[in-house]
Amino acid sequence: MKSLIVVNRQEDWPHEIPGAAVTTAKSYLTGPAANNDQYRQVLNLCRCARADDAGFYVSLLAEARGQRPLPTAKALEDLHAHPANAPAVREIEALAAQSAPAGKALEIEVYFGADAKSERDALAERLFAHAKAPLLRATLRRRRSGAAARRSGRPSLAILYNADAPLPPSNRNALDGFLRAAKALGMRAEILDKQAIDRLGEFDALFLRDTTFLDHYTYRFATRAADLGLVVIDDPDSILQCNNKVYLNELLTRHRIPVPRTVMVHRDNIDTIAPTLGMPVVLKEPGGGFSTGVHKANDAAELDKLVRRMLDKSELIIAQEYMPTDFDWRVTVLDRRALFVCKYFMAPGHWQVHKYESDAHSEGKTLALSIGEAPSVVIDTALRAANLIGDGLYGVDLKLVGERCYVIEI
Repeated sequence: MKSLIVVNRQEDWPHEIPGAAVTTAKSYLTGPAANNDQYRQVLNLCRCARADDAGFYVSLLAEARGQRPLPTAKALEDLHAHPANAPAVREIEALAAQSAPAGKALEIEVYFGADAKSERDALAERLFAHAKAPLLRATLRRRRSGAAARRSGRPSLAILYNADAPLPPSNRNALDGFLRAAKALGMRAEILDKQAIDRLGEFDALFLRDTTFLDHYTYRFATRAADLGLVVIDDPDSILQCNNKVYLNELLTRHRIPVPRTVMVHRDNIDTIAPTLGMPVVLKEPGGGFSTGVHKANDAAELDKLVRRMLDKSELIIAQEYMPTDFDWRVTVLDRRALFVCKYFMAPGHWQVHKYESDAHSEGKTLALSIGEAPSVVIDTALRAANLIGDGLYGVDLKLVGERCYVIEI
């Protein structure tokens, strides 16, 4: 099995290693190395300062391509998040306390699990096992533990909800329904706000009823809950995968699930968008949702302006052919089974379900159907797509054009 070492610049790794090849992040993401399946292990040595730069995308797309990246995209995201009260973190803190001078910070550089100074090898090994980053510089300071003890008794459910969110996944009536259902099942359920992360240890499960993003309190809640052993919907891996349209396009394409004709756009292929997809064309930021971060370019001038503005925020974006329909299908999947299906109609006079104008927002009507009323190709395609992510709760948006069904997003 050959390994692929990915760096920002070719000169960053001038060494030769038997059985390994070296390429740049740009080549891996967009060039000949992008679809080379001879490499199963991808060693990502790129700098990664945020979740939309080249270093992050190397690990993210390696996973979508069925390769094994080190570090994983989740590990990179977790390195930028607040540490959870996981057993591994407490073990690292204990090791650091044994060797750190009182009242001072301890800094250590770890290369593939070894202390660069060969002074604290046990600590270096645990840092590598926890962070799963090949090259790591860590600064550790002592802090008090504020972990809450898990309550005993009947099963308990925490529901994360932000009452100030403009488009929450659940409204107040739905939340009241969850509370009634929990009570009928003998469960204790409580709605938490974003300030209550330290209370997660009191519960057995967490249900996120807030729009999820990376580098966001929703992801931190999910990660903390998972590390504490709670059942979590949405789980951290699902948030990571579904919050990036570049990843989803790569994953769905690899598994031959139909999507609209797509170009993964970077600064060197902007001029291929219109000849490949025609006009108008739909442009998508990697992390948008509820019709935000999605734009339609009607002509070449608008296309160039939108693309360059979007690439200022992300190394990669998605361009897709424009598929006008009166409505999108939504299939919600839970535990790998279809839970419900509906039609989301476009907002009046608009090409999307949601329409935003300055401070105003409008949306199209929703028509709920029984699962048996939906075309079987819609249900089957939604299940195939969602089951690639996991066994959690997923809303799959699809367009049915003729007899062919296309996944728009998950």
